[in-house]
Amino acid sequence: MATKVLLVDDEKLIVKGIKFSLEQDGMDVVACHDGEEALELARTQSFDLIVLDIMLPKMDGLEICQAVREFSQVPIIMLSAKSEDMDKIMGLEYGADDYLTKPFNILELKARMKAVLRRGTRKKKETASTPVKKVFQARELRVDTNSRRVMMEGKEVNLTAKEFDLLELLIENPDKVYSREELLSTVWGYDYPGDVRTVDVHVRRLREKIEMTPSEPKYIHTKWGVGYYFK
Repeated sequence: MATKVLLVDDEKLIVKGIKFSLEQDGMDVVACHDGEEALELARTQSFDLIVLDIMLPKMDGLEICQAVREFSQVPIIMLSAKSEDMDKIMGLEYGADDYLTKPFNILELKARMKAVLRRGTRKKKETASTPVKKVFQARELRVDTNSRRVMMEGKEVNLTAKEFDLLELLIENPDKVYSREELLSTVWGYDYPGDVRTVDVHVRRLREKIEMTPSEPKYIHTKWGVGYYFK
């Protein structure tokens, strides 16, 4: 079955060129040019991957990404004309799997798409092969890895996909110290093009959501000069 891609960008010439190139590779591409239509398509159709520009009419890409993450874990690659590192990190905090700055080479986009799809396929296989229900309880924190739900003092905490993956790895291996490089490789994948600052930002955001006092964490601790661990 052909890989089905949702391509969202308000620059119609860019969409036309990318769509043609992806279809030459045998992909099924659905294209649209504004945020509201993109979100409706994501809700009503099943896609293997979404390529999403940040600057869009009606709804921007970050809003769409955040909304999609409420009902789907479909891989998302974000596109933007902005090249600042913080913009990249912000895009990933909203639940994106990768980020590409314009202008880009179509071959680079295809390589990123293959890497993201590969990681998604690998994760599905791992999940299918290990259907054992896992629930972890640490003081007020409860993590259900099957339903991917996190509860703090009985109230559900909304995490992005990567925040949950990071917490799941740490809580399954208490007191094991992971370096930033190990976390980047394990959670984001060995072929992820980002750097270790992505890990630091996600840990900070995770602490803000599950720690009563993020500056004095009870759960996710820092081993200075080494990395992070769950206690």
